[in-house]
Amino acid sequence: QAAKPARTVVIAGVPDGLLHDDVMTDILVIHFQMSKNNGGDVEEVLYPTMEKGVAYVTFEDQEVVESVLKKHEHQLEDKRLPRYYPLKVTRYCEHVSAFVIYLVVLPLLG
Repeated sequence: QAAKPARTVVIAGVPDGLLHDDVMTDILVIHFQMSKNNGGDVEEVLYPTMEKGVAYVTFEDQEVVESVLKKHEHQLEDKRLPRYYPLKVTRYCEHVSAFVIYLVVLPLLG
């Protein structure tokens, strides 16, 4: 089994403050387990995090990370959400925080 960082992706654009954190975590698990999203078995979702609107999803298999990253657009949708939310999915790396904030989160906040 690959090391945890190799099996983890960073999700930006998670709608913040709309639902309880545990409900949003469940929605993320469902999204990333669905085959239509190139997903697979989720080991863990870390949400909320220090960065607003950012979650970390760890899969049981590293191959799932590759297939999730290949999907062109991830749209978070659930009947508990008022609309679709585009998600930005990137590979986890140790220096991801500043990258996510400057390139992903700030543009989403407008």
